[in-house]
Parts: sequence; C-alpha cells; structure tokens
Amino acid sequence: MNYKTTYASPVGTYILTSNDDSLLTGCYLENQKYLPDLSSFVNDDSLQIFDQTKAWLTDYFDGKAPDLSALKLQLTGSDFRQKVWKILCDIPLGKTTTYGEIAQELGIKSGQAIGGAVGHNPISVIIPCHRVLGADGSLTGYAGGVHVKWQLLKLEGVVLSEQIELF
Repeated sequence: MNYKTTYASPVGTYILTSNDDSLLTGCYLENQKYLPDLSSFVNDDSLQIFDQTKAWLTDYFDGKAPDLSALKLQLTGSDFRQKVWKILCDIPLGKTTTYGEIAQELGIKSGQAIGGAVGHNPISVIIPCHRVLGADGSLTGYAGGVHVKWQLLKLEGVVLSEQIELF
C-alpha cells in the first residue's frame, strides 16, 4: 500500500510518500512539475517515517544541518538517475555545483541529461537538487519553481549574485 501526508514549510506544502512504515519514497512540493499521480495513496499521518521526515524538515527549515542518513529513502529510477541523485546527496549544505560539473564527474557530455535527472528527483530538499546551478551560476530550472530554489539557497546562506538577489 502507498501512503501520503503533508508538511507545511516556509516555502510551501510538501507531500511526503511512503510504501510502508520505514521508507520514504517521495517529498514533493504541492503543484510541482513532475508530481506523480497520488490519487490512490492513502492519507496517513501516523507512519514513523513521516514523523522522522517532518522532524528532519523542521530542523532544515530552522537552519540546522540534519543528517541525510537519519532517513531511510527508497529511490525509484534508472541507473543513470540513481547516480545523479547520489552525487546530489554529496553536495554540502550551503554549497552549490553545476549541471556541467555533475556531467563531468559522470564522464558524459550532456548537461541536459543531468538536468532531466535532477528535475525528476523524487525526494526534493532532502536530496538537494536545489543546489545545482547553471554554468554561469544562474538559477536554471527547479521542479518546485525557481523562486523556491532561490528561497532554499538563501536559507542555506548561499551568496547569490546581485542579479539573482533582485529575483
């Protein structure tokens, strides 16, 4: 069975998903691009993984650096996407990288392929896809909206250029 619950954050409402009591399968901003069909998911606020994830998110939005290993994640995606998501997990809080740098790390030429994998990250914020920027440091793409990406980076203390500040 698949379960869902919600979490109200400073940047919007997140929908958390799980397929049992211990594994988080999704953390989506409500109305984000690539939001899966959740109509068959059962609302359940009592799952332990949801309590743990809400505590993690609360710590994050309170400016703390919660440990990713505190949550049990189940990611479903191609081998390529799994490799990209693993790299995202290694981007430290308050730091950024670019699509091109990830492509280089994986030995491929296409930053667009990286963008597709980053954009389809099913566990946003926790797997920090918002820390990936364009080659020029621009806030290119974010399934939850570029304005949310900007808010998350500001929360983490990332210094953004004046042009981005005016966003």
